[in-house]
Amino acid sequence: MLGDNSKVGLSNRFVVTVQNMEKYNLGSWTKAEGLDVTWDVAEYRCGDGGNDRLYFPGNTKYTNVRLSRAVSEETSAVRDWLNKNSWEHKLYVGTIALHSSLLADGPVTEWELRDVLPVKWAITTMDAGASQVAVETLELAHRGFLDDQRRLGA
Repeated sequence: MLGDNSKVGLSNRFVVTVQNMEKYNLGSWTKAEGLDVTWDVAEYRCGDGGNDRLYFPGNTKYTNVRLSRAVSEETSAVRDWLNKNSWEHKLYVGTIALHSSLLADGPVTEWELRDVLPVKWAITTMDAGASQVAVETLELAHRGFLDDQRRLGA
């Protein structure tokens, strides 16, 4: 149960930034898909335990994150970042910050994506005969948002 002072993250209030040596504020987006993680399950069957099985966590798998929004003045920040990565392909730390109804209160929670790399950017078809808002999408590959990296000797 939530208390009277609980801040609740709204699914329509999130901001995306990417940072390496430079920080790019990619702005607010209206939709984020693919922020998830799944685990392979390693199963071990004991030879002397009858039908008993042991389960262990296997590899983690992360889906590419796909962002969508109406084209706005924030689109130029995305274009600047894509221009910078067109040939240099530096890896960035990406942050998706989920906010409450007031952005000034700061994020309710955030996900830090390791080694973010742009995979695809697209804009809807522009048609003078249609009465619709132009929508941009940005797809990001990443190596995850959990502390699940094991290193030898650590």
